[in-house]
Amino acid sequence: MIREQRSSRGTSRDQRTNRRIRAREVRVVGPDGGQLGVMPLEAALERARSEGLDLVEISPMASPPVCKIMDYGKFKYEEKKKAAESRRAQLTVHLKEVKLRPKTDEHDYEFKVRNMRRFIEDGDKAKVVIQFRGREITHREQGTAILDDVAKDLKDVAVVEQPPRMEGRLMFMILAPNPKVAQRAREQARQAAQSAKRTAPAEKPAAAAQTSEEQPAQEEPSPAP
Repeated sequence: MIREQRSSRGTSRDQRTNRRIRAREVRVVGPDGGQLGVMPLEAALERARSEGLDLVEISPMASPPVCKIMDYGKFKYEEKKKAAESRRAQLTVHLKEVKLRPKTDEHDYEFKVRNMRRFIEDGDKAKVVIQFRGREITHREQGTAILDDVAKDLKDVAVVEQPPRMEGRLMFMILAPNPKVAQRAREQARQAAQSAKRTAPAEKPAAAAQTSEEQPAQEEPSPAP
């Protein structure tokens, strides 16, 4: 069988083109998006060839299948380019760990809270860990009080995603950016992606898809049981 991958939206990563199309008749969309009507496959192929373009099956499940006349190589290039831009615009969220002690001094506390604020404003999460040593474990309320202070000092930028909990000799809490800060971080990531796009060297689109005479369909054996 010819290898083919379809998505739920009726398009596919490896769409049938030209002689790979199996239907006897197809509904044709022109290069400008105009409807050319239903016609035999051979007539549609001739129409595409006359314009120096490809016939591409875009809705294989329709009856009859919908095909568009286009430059398939350029289409695939633009599709790949859009996917790359979308990945660059996505914000990757990291979980940054910050450790404190039950008796952390004021200067160290303020320094680490400033770091957590920076992490959160960048769109990351902060895991605040209180380390108990020796008999300190009998005074868990000190750790709880510190974590409460952290949450209050960062309430303008963060929300408590996971409240304080104990694991062995560690007490921890997870803070995440509040919706406003998270949205701002996503927008900054999008702008950075656009800036990178403007400064990146231009790429040339891939060559147009080969015609059916140059690129015959290939049969692949079924997998062994």
